Amino acid sequence: MENSEHQDSVVSFKEWLITIFVAAIPVIGIIMLFIWGFSSNTNRNKANFAKATLILYVFLIVCYPIYIVLYALLVVG
Repeated sequence: MENSEHQDSVVSFKEWLITIFVAAIPVIGIIMLFIWGFSSNTNRNKANFAKATLILYVFLIVCYPIYIVLYALLVVG
């Protein structure tokens, strides 16, 4: 655990709903995830959520073509 003097406030339910809604908007959502994830004045809980979501997106972008190739090989073969 990190020992820090700065204590982040709890992110409210309403703010989480807005965050998830904005993150779901196709292009704006990805831009906002980068802003929330790497901005120094964003709540750490929201920043960690944004970073985790971006990592998940990268994982899916890498896995999707592999899935398509394997599916194509299964259908053709």
